Amino acid sequence: MADPVTAEEALALWLEHLAHERRASPRTLEAYGFAARRYLGFLTEHRGERLTLTCLADVTAGEVRAWLAHLRGGERPLSPRSLSQALSAIRAFHRFLDRRLGTPNAGLALVRGPRVKSGAPRPVSEDQALGLIAEPALDPDREDWEAARDQAVLTLLYGCGLRISEALSLRRADAPIPDSLRITGKGSKTRIVPVLPAVREAVEAYLRAAPFVLAPEEPLFRAKRGGPLTPRHVQATLQALRSRLGLPASATPHALRHSFATHLLGAGADLRAIQELLGHASLSTTQRYTQVDAAALLSAYSKAHPHA
Repeated sequence: MADPVTAEEALALWLEHLAHERRASPRTLEAYGFAARRYLGFLTEHRGERLTLTCLADVTAGEVRAWLAHLRGGERPLSPRSLSQALSAIRAFHRFLDRRLGTPNAGLALVRGPRVKSGAPRPVSEDQALGLIAEPALDPDREDWEAARDQAVLTLLYGCGLRISEALSLRRADAPIPDSLRITGKGSKTRIVPVLPAVREAVEAYLRAAPFVLAPEEPLFRAKRGGPLTPRHVQATLQALRSRLGLPASATPHALRHSFATHLLGAGADLRAIQELLGHASLSTTQRYTQVDAAALLSAYSKAHPHA
């Protein structure tokens, strides 16, 4: 595409960038595109003229707040969480305009997102988990290999139910990841965890992009300067991602492990099998991990209990 002149052309270029360079999922592209089109549509109507690329540099904090107020009102008002997600999409759009098209906007930094109430700690939904995994690739401040690394780690937490320490304990010799992993967890308890193709693909994508040559016994996941990746980095990454997506403070790395268990149980998996996959010493610990309705939990427990 030639250099964009209109806001619509800039939007098309951004979505093309997300799809082909950042490899965003179709769901993410749809959500970001929908939010950006509503944003441009509001500004066009508000200003009474067709928007040019130059116009986007002049958007004020007041206009962005007016757009958020518009989304908050009407027949189908957005929730604070949805508003926060829409604002995150617009911030990403303007970051692209600044870095790729030389069109910075100072006003957006003055806009605060709506407050999202933090509920009780609970697993994230499947859509939220997939959104958290996809989001690192949309951050222009991270190099591609860093985004691939963060996606691989988060995919291991959600796709295999690993603790942070377990994911970061993997060595270069463990990859390519086989069909199952032998994981040593708390109390030196060893368990075998099946590996989904999506997990294996995420780790392979990281290895292709990583700029380091690692010896077999070196930690697989590396920090920006080459040292081993730390649990603190993973925690900070989740904190930033949940803020951008408008998720509650309960969306932690450990919540992805909770979600692994809960979603398996909700899909009809055996409670005893989930206990083994998580490496829990007792079934009661697994029960506390899985947050589903009481009837479903009782049904799964009755199937797993030896005296049922």
